[in-house]
Amino acid sequence: MKDQPSPIPLVILDVQDAIDRPNWDGKNNPGYVAVIQRLLDLWRSNDWPVLHVKHDERTPTSSYYVHGPWNAIKEVVAPIKGEAVIIKHENCAFIGTELDATLKGMKAKQLVLTGVVIHNSMDATVRAGKALGYSIILPSDATTAVPVVGANGKTWDAKTVYDLTLAILGDEYADVMSSDEVIAQFT
Repeated sequence: MKDQPSPIPLVILDVQDAIDRPNWDGKNNPGYVAVIQRLLDLWRSNDWPVLHVKHDERTPTSSYYVHGPWNAIKEVVAPIKGEAVIIKHENCAFIGTELDATLKGMKAKQLVLTGVVIHNSMDATVRAGKALGYSIILPSDATTAVPVVGANGKTWDAKTVYDLTLAILGDEYADVMSSDEVIAQFT
């Protein structure tokens, strides 16, 4: 272990039962939840801060609908006593939430962001976080993508969406690395 444990919070974004609904099929990195669990175990074993961001969608047809049967945080990464749950209603975890205030209250200038999906809520959160002055570590194997269909009907497979989004975010907005690299950095 390094002399000083990391006070950097681990943020788990939108990892709810909803992500296993059929409209989210075709994920390129189906092992992402196990990677998040591994990071979560490290953070918990060191008593480092963990923040859960839960999407409570107001649209009844959404798989993330606030009153829907799939809205719960996945049991395998569910919060334990002392871990904050921040509720969001938009794609970005900083818009209309307590995330920024919570991070500022912790005096956090950096965070490790995990969750779903890289080209939607993760992307929006990374970009907003960077604009707010945060340094964001993005473990590439602790997220996933799904296929994207454009307005013209063209489909991009999940791996292409994932690779391109990580390349864009890693170029300017986040420090993209593997979970092994994150763990090595903090242990």
